[in-house]
Formats: sequence, structure tokens, C-alpha cells
Amino acid sequence: MEFKVNYPEAGATRAGPLPPGYRHLLRSVDLDAPFAEAAEVLMTWGLHERCGLHPESTADRAAPGVEVTLRFAGVLRIPCQVVWAEETPGRTGFGYGSMPGHPERGEAGFLLEAIDGRVRFSLRSFSVPGTTAARLGAPVARFLQSRATDHFMDTMRDACSSR
Repeated sequence: MEFKVNYPEAGATRAGPLPPGYRHLLRSVDLDAPFAEAAEVLMTWGLHERCGLHPESTADRAAPGVEVTLRFAGVLRIPCQVVWAEETPGRTGFGYGSMPGHPERGEAGFLLEAIDGRVRFSLRSFSVPGTTAARLGAPVARFLQSRATDHFMDTMRDACSSR
């Protein structure tokens, strides 16, 4: 499958070390929900919708090759493509990468794992500024990216706690 992402390390958030030369973000949280319910929220763009990103995707479920454009505040357009996806009884998630037009270059991986009777949600990402505006505003962009990552974690935990 040919990907349209704008960086060479497609799939690197799936496992193993993240590639050098990028900013890395790693977060995880335990969830109070059955694994299957959390997986459904994640794989059907429910997490992104709850975060206010208004996903417009080429499929209702995350799968390799699916393109998704996230829209924020009606003005920011964030094009991504799913570069890996996995759905097993104990491990479910996907990673999407930036496409041309994205303010960053890199990838974010969203993963649920059943570990010792708990459900753990993890987010791993690597990125560098992808546009002149992002490079000029790098400190602000890094701050916003960290806040967005924390928001994903809080929103997933809240979405699963209310079930």
C-alpha cells in the first residue's frame, strides 16, 4: 500500500523506539471500561469527535490507507492518513501520519492494551514543524501539541468512565 504521508518513518508508532530527530510525546492512562467498548470509541473516530476535531474520513473505521481530515475551530485543517491498525482481543489501535497541508510532519499512535485485567490507553507520537508558520511558532506549537495530547488522554478516560 502506498501512503501519502510527508515523512519517511511511516508506522514507527506501532512498536519499538520512536525515530530520532523528532520531538517525542508518550502518555498513558488506565481506563475504567470494558476493552471492547473502549476499542469501539477509538476505532470509529469517537475519541476525535469528543475532542472537538470533527473528523471527516474516507471510512467509518480506522484502517491502513484511510484518510481523515481533522477540523478544529472551523479554520484549522489537519489532513492525516492511517498507516497501521490492529484489532485483537488484547491490543487495538491505529497510527496516523501527517499528509501535505498538516502543520506538523510526523505520526501519532493510539493504542489500547489489556494488561493484568486493566485497559490501558497509550498515545505515542513523533513530530517536527511541517510549515513555516509552525517553525516560527515552534514554542507555541509544542505547547499546543502537549495540551492536545493531554486532552486526548482525559477525553478517552472520561468517555469510558461514563459508560
